[in-house]
Amino acid sequence: MDKKAKKRIQTLNTRLQKLRQQMAGSRQQMDDPDELKGLEDQITAAEAELAKLKSQ
Repeated sequence: MDKKAKKRIQTLNTRLQKLRQQMAGSRQQMDDPDELKGLEDQITAAEAELAKLKSQ
C-alpha cells in the first residue's frame, strides 16, 4: 500500500467518524428525514471506497 492509499484510508476513517456522529444527532432530532437518508448514503459510499482501498 502506498502513501496515498494510507492517507486516503486515514481521511476516510475520520470522515466516517464524523458522519456517524452527525447521523446519531440527526436520529435524535428528526427535523429533516431526507438528511438521515443522505448521511446513510454518504456512509455507505465511504465504507465501499474504504473496503476497495484495503483490498488492494
